[in-house]
Amino acid sequence: MTEPAALLPTLLCVGLLMVVTVGLLAAVRIPHSAAPALAIVRGAAQLAVISLILGGIITSPVWVGAALLVMFTVAAVTAARRLGWSWSRLGVVGGAMAAGILVTLAIDFGTGAIAFTPRYALAIGGIVIGNAMTIATLAGRHFADAVNERWDEVEAWLALGATRRQSTLELARRAVYSALIPSTDQTKTTGLVTLPGAFVGAIFGGLSPLEAGRFQIVVLASIMAAGSITAVALIHVLAPVRVRPARPR
Repeated sequence: MTEPAALLPTLLCVGLLMVVTVGLLAAVRIPHSAAPALAIVRGAAQLAVISLILGGIITSPVWVGAALLVMFTVAAVTAARRLGWSWSRLGVVGGAMAAGILVTLAIDFGTGAIAFTPRYALAIGGIVIGNAMTIATLAGRHFADAVNERWDEVEAWLALGATRRQSTLELARRAVYSALIPSTDQTKTTGLVTLPGAFVGAIFGGLSPLEAGRFQIVVLASIMAAGSITAVALIHVLAPVRVRPARPR
């Protein structure tokens, strides 16, 4: 158990970083400048709660499965809200994310690359779910923005006899590509620009650097696979637009 006094440097560090972040954004009048600070506070509270909970469930397959289901539900709802909330939108987003996540984890555990234990299921499952959420949000927002900006072009294709899917085909492809850029860059610069959290955490947990690297490359490949499936499935459903989509907020 961490002593309260040992938390003071952490609290001071996080507090100063929040002040710098909010102060800078407010100074240049960025909308919702306090949002990053609120996100940090919320994240800290959630991490504190989940840390206490995980200590009691990490060895239980049933409870780990329940935890992953809660993570997935929150992720799907968050992404759906970013893309314009509706129950049908939640179904589309949730279905696309589920496809990417389930296929990826089936390969991870089915090949034996990752041991099918509650501990590893929770670790890689949480990472894949979080990144699928981010990629779904990016893909949906990129597509909606592109269709809005080039609506005249979409209407022109329709007037020439193109189907609704054909009229947005190139925009759909670019939306998927753009959504995957952050994950692609993270993957190809791993070890040169960044040391990912899974890699560092595995070393701190006692694994050799070689074993930690093996685990990390599986994680990175899983993120790319789940993200690709999620983005393609989501945009496949969204692409045949009937009317000009609202811009995501």
